[in-house]
Amino acid sequence: MRLTFLFVLISLLSFSQKKLPFQGKLVYEIEMVDTSLQSFFPKRIMTVYTNDTIVRIENDTKQFGQQVVIKHTILNKSYLLLNDGVNKFAIQTDLNKNKVADSTKNENSYKKKCGKRKVLNFKANRLLVTSKDDPAPIEILYLKKYDSKYIDAYKESPGLPVKYFLYTNEGLAVYRLISFEEFKPEHDLFGIPSDYKKVSFDDFIELMYKNQNNESTK
Repeated sequence: MRLTFLFVLISLLSFSQKKLPFQGKLVYEIEMVDTSLQSFFPKRIMTVYTNDTIVRIENDTKQFGQQVVIKHTILNKSYLLLNDGVNKFAIQTDLNKNKVADSTKNENSYKKKCGKRKVLNFKANRLLVTSKDDPAPIEILYLKKYDSKYIDAYKESPGLPVKYFLYTNEGLAVYRLISFEEFKPEHDLFGIPSDYKKVSFDDFIELMYKNQNNESTK
């Protein structure tokens, strides 16, 4: 009888920890933490679409315009779509290789905090994150009902990050969730356009190197 009760209890706990599948659109506002930099680098938007298996991430950048990443969460592969006005490339990346490299160079420690914060219509949980590069802990907020796989940052978080911090080329930036919509996105959003050339990252670097040499010899 005790063994039966224990098995039922374990099954219930496992079910309660299962993440809800999400299909729809997430919009994050990105802002520089240093107020003195905010006039030079105004707020920008990151938009995330997902059908729960494939994710499309759109970033608006001042230097390169819109950058799009399409990643498959099960195969753990992604494509970065780049359009320089002349050439269109879909640069393939094997995220399994990056995962091995990241695990050896940057390990974060996570500590849950009591209390919750309101984000949109959700009650977000709190998490202290400490990295080897920065011993000062930072607090991120997450939704424990949803998986962290849709966002590249803090993948080991126990839920979907809805407020978090990342170091960029301009400095430390804070990402805040400002829109959460559930719907089934169009399938075409997750495809590679036919006019984009698929290349590996190494091949792309080699092409850029050749183009630079050609320009310098003119």
